[in-house]
Amino acid sequence: MLARKGLLPDGFLLTRLAEDQNQPNRSRSRSQRARFITKTGSCNVAHKNIMEQGRFLQDVFTTMVDLKWQHSLLIFTCAFLCSWMLFAMIWWLLAFAHGDLEPRDPDGKPGPVPCVTAIHSFTSAFLFSIEVQVTIGFGGRMVTEECPLAITVLIIQNILGLIVNAVMLGCVFMKTAQANRRAETLIFSRNAVIAPRNGRPTFMLRVGDLRKSMIISATVQLQVIRRTVTAEGEVIPVCQLDIQVENPLRSNGIFLVSPLIISHTMERGSPLYELSAKSLAAEDLEIIVILEGVVETTGITMQARTSYTPEEILWGRRFVSIITEEDGRHCVDYSKFGNTVPVRMSSLSAKELDQTRGVQEGGSEAQLQGWGLVRAGRGGFRRGGRACDSSAPQPWYAQAEKLETVAEQKGQKKTMQLEVIGRQMEEDGLGDMSD
Repeated sequence: MLARKGLLPDGFLLTRLAEDQNQPNRSRSRSQRARFITKTGSCNVAHKNIMEQGRFLQDVFTTMVDLKWQHSLLIFTCAFLCSWMLFAMIWWLLAFAHGDLEPRDPDGKPGPVPCVTAIHSFTSAFLFSIEVQVTIGFGGRMVTEECPLAITVLIIQNILGLIVNAVMLGCVFMKTAQANRRAETLIFSRNAVIAPRNGRPTFMLRVGDLRKSMIISATVQLQVIRRTVTAEGEVIPVCQLDIQVENPLRSNGIFLVSPLIISHTMERGSPLYELSAKSLAAEDLEIIVILEGVVETTGITMQARTSYTPEEILWGRRFVSIITEEDGRHCVDYSKFGNTVPVRMSSLSAKELDQTRGVQEGGSEAQLQGWGLVRAGRGGFRRGGRACDSSAPQPWYAQAEKLETVAEQKGQKKTMQLEVIGRQMEEDGLGDMSD
């Protein structure tokens, strides 16, 4: 989908239909591949058989933030209930030890001053514990000067209550203000494309930001994850290779003020250099896109991720333009965000295209460099003659009686036979070897 969790209006759902129509029917060579990064950016990795579970308890705060909402709310509720119950038991024991729970005659003389007024049972002690910790203070129950231990318990409960409140509220705030929440409004095109750009095959994808607030210092990183085998036979299931983003500054920084097309030229040294239209469907690779930056409004570093499998890479297509100028402003039509159009493109890989061009250019260069090459004896070629019409090399003496060369010596033109020049060059070469 173009946006996570339906953030785009319903009218933009036509974009997905248009993308589906634009996709060519490609037969999948294998079943659905297990991807490392889902389209929504979550990591599709399951950790099993972890022996040292206690390591998670050493960082309790991060562990609680990483928990699901239902688990966090359960811990939040249990933390308060347990603290209330614990101090309710302490208040009840104080009242029991001081004799405040004994029945008294309402018509008789008043008894001793209790530690906490109006505590007659465990229920009343539990209510007093809640009033102390959340500072409600209804006024019916209060600590007296009779028991210094009760005053100490009151201080301890207030301190522990503040700690519990700080930790629990901090966890809730961090979960609501996580950086991945800002990433929900960053969208990637559902498909990536490969199309010619400036005469070279180029891998392209589109990224956009739905909010008006900027992403400061935004950078884009592309990686290829594939299964490789070393020369020694070692199988590397996850081999990560960086892909250089096309940028005149040779950096991955972008200015995401409007939707941009992120491109990578498939040239020599690129992990996609040998990728062709025929081998694309059979490739076992995954291209991961990581967008990082700082949220302008909160200053929190965020990261948005997505990935593309071979089934989601369209060969010979490019993205349509979605930015127009209206009333002195640039307008973005997100209904065409992922739309593509076909373009004329060779099905060969970039490596094969370079080899084809190299053969053609090499042939022309051979003809140009053939001018001035002369067989100088003992299998060597030297400058000074003409190119041969036939592909087979001819000896330097083949047409020595017919060919002549003109050499200028001391301002006068002297005619010399080609045979003489060849013998002189051969003698010079033998002299150099003897030296």
